Amino acid sequence: MGFFESGNPVCVFVYFMAVSLCAMFSVEPVTVAISLLGAVVTRLCLGGRGHWREHGFALALFLGGTVINPVFNHNGTTVLFFVNDNPITLEALFYGAVSSGAIVAVIYWFRAFSAVMTGDRLLYVFGVFSPKLALMLSMALRYIPLFGEQARKVDIARKVSGAGGGDSLPDRIRSKLGVFWVMVTWTLENGIVTADSMEARGYGCGRRSFFSLYRFRPWDGAALGASLLLFGLFCAAKAAAALDFQFYPTFAFGEGGIMSGVGRGAYFLLAFMPAVIKAGEEIKWKFLRSGI
Repeated sequence: MGFFESGNPVCVFVYFMAVSLCAMFSVEPVTVAISLLGAVVTRLCLGGRGHWREHGFALALFLGGTVINPVFNHNGTTVLFFVNDNPITLEALFYGAVSSGAIVAVIYWFRAFSAVMTGDRLLYVFGVFSPKLALMLSMALRYIPLFGEQARKVDIARKVSGAGGGDSLPDRIRSKLGVFWVMVTWTLENGIVTADSMEARGYGCGRRSFFSLYRFRPWDGAALGASLLLFGLFCAAKAAAALDFQFYPTFAFGEGGIMSGVGRGAYFLLAFMPAVIKAGEEIKWKFLRSGI
């Protein structure tokens, strides 16, 4: 099991937030290409090799966004051809590809995030920052399946008792509304019972502690520090306008200079950190096996 599957959830959460924020707030072509490639590689490293429908949807979304943008946006000076007297420009086509790539990259990053950050890991993260928020999240995650199960039981009971109505559309709507109002009452009663139970147990009367199997190891600190450092370098380059790019009316990079290389290099290391760690773990494992 690799670092991103077994590491401290706070470090993993901070990493994914950092790399996702960089992907969401940058439409510079080089940065978007790094983000998209790093996101796909990370998703494959973290268990996305068999989800070919997911990759097919991402490819369709990318191609669709690339083609649709020049159909409605005719800005730019380089005309490729005309469709119904409307110019299709290279700048609009390129902007559609870059913006679609940024959207697909963010989707991949959050897919990888959901594959790693399970429910208990999220509860640990929010428990560190806000115990009350962790409690609300825990109750919500538990309440959603309970609500669905209780609604199914109420619907079956109404049909058995003959209160389900007929098969016509108005009868079905009335039946569903009846189940809904029963569930509203059940929700209110369940909330009151939960609140009374927590008050009887002394919740909120003093400082609370929580048990967790996760520990903060030196490797977690190194990964957290590297994530924050690389994110800070990228933000510094972004603030210095070194990662700006102009699409219209013609292509033009920002001020550039050394900060552009620093920002792109930092984001490249940040985006491919899971792949590098995974490769290092595989090499170490093969080396240890060869010594047995």
